[in-house]
Amino acid sequence: MISSLLTLCRRYADAHADATGAAITPVPGLVIIRSLQAGELQVAVNKPLIALLLQGRKRVYSGADSHEYGPGEALVISADVPTVSEITKASPAASYYALILELDPVILRDLMIGPSRTKSTASPVRIEPVDEQVADTALRLVRLLDDPEALTVLGGGLLREIHYWLLKGSHGNTIRRLGGVNSHAERVGRAVALLRRDFAKTIRVEQLAQEAGMSEPAFHLHFRQITTLSPLQFQKQLRLIEARRLMLADGTRISQAAHEVGYQSISQFTRDYGRLFGATPGRDIQRTKEHA
Repeated sequence: MISSLLTLCRRYADAHADATGAAITPVPGLVIIRSLQAGELQVAVNKPLIALLLQGRKRVYSGADSHEYGPGEALVISADVPTVSEITKASPAASYYALILELDPVILRDLMIGPSRTKSTASPVRIEPVDEQVADTALRLVRLLDDPEALTVLGGGLLREIHYWLLKGSHGNTIRRLGGVNSHAERVGRAVALLRRDFAKTIRVEQLAQEAGMSEPAFHLHFRQITTLSPLQFQKQLRLIEARRLMLADGTRISQAAHEVGYQSISQFTRDYGRLFGATPGRDIQRTKEHA
């Protein structure tokens, strides 16, 4: 099953991957990643997702934990959390390929099966074997990517089926809390959605707590428990990651990128950027060009 899925994903990614190696599909939240070589560390503030690794190997760091996984295994992220990742095995002859699907809380809520057995202290980042049913449904979905009419008619049902098998299988206990109505994860998720949408603006913690329907002390507590960051740290990482994308992918000037993501001080932007990415913006741009 994984071999067949790899064949289809390779064909699609080789035809559609952009300069960063991402092949955006017509299915919302579904992306195929290709890399021709082991790469540098990548920082991200992930949305809840499942990443099916089809070829190559990857290591993911979340806080003090690290996870390495390979073909036939899936990375499951059940909360909005920062990660640092590194592709550890890839080459032009055997490129890295992964199929990534962002989890939809609305679908999960509609399909909710059984009570959650996941404690709030459970790690939001886990490695699990890929369930056969999940791989089979993903295979049928990827087959439709180059058939717009069939994708329009059948794609929504297949997305729903993937979420069903995720809940039903070994991944279920990890992601079930995402669909909990009025759970701490769901309520913090409302605030996270606001931060993701308006990260370049000044957002008061009081506004975020109101969005989550919590008192400020409770909001601070549950936000950090779920995301591992404070709201301010979360917003700062979103800003810096978007600034890096603007500079490296779009060629935006450093000062313009800093301004677009909400920084008023270039020196402060440079300091924060260096702490997160290990290099100043100018050095990071130069390093990326040299690597390319």
